[in-house]
Amino acid sequence: MKAQVLILFFGLFASSVAMSQTKTLHDFTVKTLEGETFDLAQLKGKKVMVVNTASKCGLTPQYEALEKLYKQYGGSNFVIIGFPANNFMGQEPGSSVEIREFCSKNYGVTFPIMEKISVKGSDIHPLYQWLTEKDQNGVLSSSVSWNFQKFLIDEDGKIVESFAPREKPDSEKIIAWITGK
Repeated sequence: MKAQVLILFFGLFASSVAMSQTKTLHDFTVKTLEGETFDLAQLKGKKVMVVNTASKCGLTPQYEALEKLYKQYGGSNFVIIGFPANNFMGQEPGSSVEIREFCSKNYGVTFPIMEKISVKGSDIHPLYQWLTEKDQNGVLSSSVSWNFQKFLIDEDGKIVESFAPREKPDSEKIIAWITGK
């Protein structure tokens, strides 16, 4: 009986240690397009949509819906963060200056855009490793299949869901998550 209790205790202890070691979005620091440090811990208490973007993709017009969504719901409770990536057929070849100019001129983007990173492969950015690997995020595994894949993160920095690139940023499912309805 004592051995069973001891095994149960160590099992629960190991489980709680494993859970406490799971990172959240708030554990990461990234760089803005301007090269400034952006501590994602400053987003505590906000719902966050993380999306990998590209300027020369058939899905690039999603910038318009993302900006509309940000203008409607962004603020103290919700933020969108774009991560330009050149992982898919070279569809984001631009420099930081070119990306900023493209987003501003063509779509009036005001939501935060970070520096260009890799979202898959051997040079994957640590944030995207966390987003795509269940053993790191504790919730789900999801490879990035193309530009404009969306990850929804709750106020505590934990992944809630991942949406395929073709899912519109303003889909009913995403709006319901943002508004809690």
